[in-house]
Amino acid sequence: MSKAAASLRNCFFCGKHIPTDAGMMLIKNDGSIQWTCSPKCKKNLRLKRDPRKLKWTRKYVKGGIKVKK
Repeated sequence: MSKAAASLRNCFFCGKHIPTDAGMMLIKNDGSIQWTCSPKCKKNLRLKRDPRKLKWTRKYVKGGIKVKK
């Protein structure tokens, strides 16, 4: 893996940039890789919480999530 590609990691849950020497990697059975920046993000990911509903994430949607009927 090149140095440029390794530095472009973002947290799967909150969207925060992760330095190359930090973070935790979760590999799912289907082969997808999910990086988390902290134990807080890892726990919320494991609890299957929606990051769009949590104000401390960068994926937060102000005004609520629009659901198609």
